[in-house]
Amino acid sequence: MVKSIIYTLAAIALCAALFIFTEYYVGEQFYSLYSATEILYDKVEEGKATENDAKAVRELWEDKKSRLHIFIPHNDIAQIDFYLSEASGHIREGEDGLALAKLEVVRHMAKSLPSAYSVRLENVF
Repeated sequence: MVKSIIYTLAAIALCAALFIFTEYYVGEQFYSLYSATEILYDKVEEGKATENDAKAVRELWEDKKSRLHIFIPHNDIAQIDFYLSEASGHIREGEDGLALAKLEVVRHMAKSLPSAYSVRLENVF
């Protein structure tokens, strides 16, 4: 009986540690994407963004998404890919207004997606 209680408490502690790590890790990955997107957004607003700036943000995202597939669904990752690709194309073509719109969506997703997958009461029920 004592062993069962100890094993159960150990399993609960391990699950709690996993949930805390996952929430922290996913949040950090999206925070760095948000920061990079924010810098690119500001450059586009000022008219100073280059294709290399957009490429740097896309490369950062490629690095992040390879590790995020474990934690979040592919569809959310694909949406960010889609909007970053479109923003990159608009920057290349000099269409700053359209690039800003796409980058705004990426910024919003980078802020909202981590909370959508965190352990909260509204996400459980």
